[in-house]
Amino acid sequence: MKNMGLRTLWLVEPGPGLDDPGARSLAYGAWDVLDGARRASSLLEAVSGSVAVVGTSGRDVTGAWTPRELATAAGRLAGGGPLSLVFGPEASGLTRAEMDLCHSLVHVPTDPVHPSLNLAQAVLLLAYELRLAALTEAGAAVGDVGGEARAPAGELEQAVRELREALLEIGFLDPASPDRVLTELRRLLARGGPTPREVVLLRGLARQVAWAGRVARGGAGSDNPRGSGR
Repeated sequence: MKNMGLRTLWLVEPGPGLDDPGARSLAYGAWDVLDGARRASSLLEAVSGSVAVVGTSGRDVTGAWTPRELATAAGRLAGGGPLSLVFGPEASGLTRAEMDLCHSLVHVPTDPVHPSLNLAQAVLLLAYELRLAALTEAGAAVGDVGGEARAPAGELEQAVRELREALLEIGFLDPASPDRVLTELRRLLARGGPTPREVVLLRGLARQVAWAGRVARGGAGSDNPRGSGR
């Protein structure tokens, strides 16, 4: 990370031992990054302040970008805000639920004869491409594209959760397996780069749809949330 100018490290449910001499010796010269690492109890907590969340996969997932494609699109994705790169444990990678929370995915197209990378190699490859893209843009910071600020991932995720409830109410989502479609909707919204105001409008829309669904099914109609998006 420090080789490529990255400083902000979040660790989700980190194990013990980061303060051991052996661990610190591996971070020689970058103790400030290790000591400044922030701890989180969940991935959502770690990325809630980011505008764009990009997960990494060792599998060639349909639609996943190469590191170079990601670096080229990073500024557009983040819209001037922070972008989070998410790496899973070296032995297992990200879980399906963690990948679903990401707005985009990236995959390193290694040779199928020997495809595996260790975590440090994967981090260095992606960080290098992001730095190279920044230097190519005459030293401009990655993501410095101006325009109206975009809503962070935490606010967008709250809107997605309320959409989930609304779409279940009207029968759009399958109650037995709603998350597949919900992941596609999350990534659709993330590509649009909504502003905080637009997320507020989306949440108001979701609440209204949920109320209409309850009324249509014969539920109480006295809790009409109309106007909540104003």
